[in-house]
Amino acid sequence: MIWEAIQRAKSEKLNLDVIWLDLANAYGSVPHQMIQLRMYHVPEDIQVMLDDYCSGFRMRFSTNNYTTDCISLEIGIAMGCTISPILFVMAMEVILKAAKDSAGPSNLGGGCYMPPLKVFMDDTTIICSNEDEARRMLECIDVLMAWCRMKFKPKKSRSLSVKKGTIDATTIFTVANQQIPMVSHEPVKSLGRWYDSSMKDTKRGLETDFSVDFSTSRYRLR
Repeated sequence: MIWEAIQRAKSEKLNLDVIWLDLANAYGSVPHQMIQLRMYHVPEDIQVMLDDYCSGFRMRFSTNNYTTDCISLEIGIAMGCTISPILFVMAMEVILKAAKDSAGPSNLGGGCYMPPLKVFMDDTTIICSNEDEARRMLECIDVLMAWCRMKFKPKKSRSLSVKKGTIDATTIFTVANQQIPMVSHEPVKSLGRWYDSSMKDTKRGLETDFSVDFSTSRYRLR
């Protein structure tokens, strides 16, 4: 859907700002207080079980001379646990719901509109057809993340601005008081797809050499 939005902006000569945000220490930085089970109508007995599970995260430090008492952790979701992805999505959804109304739907032409916020796990992308709205949503998300004691990594984040169908290298966005690099300078890979200033898939195809050996029915991908 992100790729489709960019291609429509290119073909229809539209304005579009896309910002890919990289969350620092995604699972390890989620505050337990953001996991609002009641908001999702989780049965009460399951709520009690998960509250006990999260409150059981403890840590202590040992040196040659002493060992500290156990400290209850208020942040962090254990990776590898089958419930972890669900808890992470629950926490992120609470944060993002507070920011989703900061901008209106992106106008992609031909009566096609797209919500300005796209999220898959910790991959957060802002898509706006109005630069002011993109900045407003970015600022809102940045403030919310700081309030939750979470943060984005500006150096790993990327931005792309299209003005009347062509790349605009003058539009700069910031997060956490740092400039976000543009894809025209540093391409970004998001959900398996590379994005760069060409806005084309031609280069990606040339980089993949896929051959089939029918005599042995073996596939080789380089």
